[in-house]
Amino acid sequence: MTSNTQATNRFVVLDTETTGMPVADGHRIIEIGCVELIGRRLTGRHFHVYLQPDREIDEGAIAVHGITNEFVQDKPRFKEVADEFFEFIKGAQLIIHNAAFDVGFINNEFALIKQDERADISEHCGILDTLLMARERHPGQRNNLDALCKRYGVDNSGRELHGALLDAEILADVYLAMTGGQTNLSLAGEGADDNGSGRQQASPIRRLDSNRGAGRVIAASAEELAAHQARLAIIEKSAGAPALWVQMEQAPAEA
Repeated sequence: MTSNTQATNRFVVLDTETTGMPVADGHRIIEIGCVELIGRRLTGRHFHVYLQPDREIDEGAIAVHGITNEFVQDKPRFKEVADEFFEFIKGAQLIIHNAAFDVGFINNEFALIKQDERADISEHCGILDTLLMARERHPGQRNNLDALCKRYGVDNSGRELHGALLDAEILADVYLAMTGGQTNLSLAGEGADDNGSGRQQASPIRRLDSNRGAGRVIAASAEELAAHQARLAIIEKSAGAPALWVQMEQAPAEA
């Protein structure tokens, strides 16, 4: 995803956290984090804000980022910070991991406050998607932020939960590593089965012995289901698409 803005040496690495997904279901931004790069150097300037979304935060989302409804209750609304945020990003090249996700939410926030001239930020900023860049450079490998940190030797040990400012700082390091030198590449990604061709291989399905009795079915608890949904949210945001097994469940059955 790119825009028609002129080339600039000012980059803004950006990340958001939200009440959930997708934006079409009325979900909102609750945190924005940005750090500035000029001439491939962090300047120390940043924009960071938590927001009151005027709706409940999904339990699955709280499990991902740890931001609660109580925490954002007294925070500003997007309209109160919109001008400052826009001035910070205007004219910059935005660096975003899975840009379609964050850009969609940002455009929606501007649209909701009737700032239609800002409701497509690609008209005011360049947009560089590091997820698309990583997929081109490392096809068939995991390319979420944690995997890229491991691949490029970027320290993300403090990332127990997602956070917009922390993730923007980590992504800045990843981007500089991706665009600044050689890295040690594995053929098929971390933990992937490989036949030497660089493509991931499917493992054979192990079927249960038909002579064995039916196993006991243990239903997942509400806490376990919330954790599962949180993991699916992480996968979808990082990969730009639902997990494979979700896609299979959503696919129409063959006649």
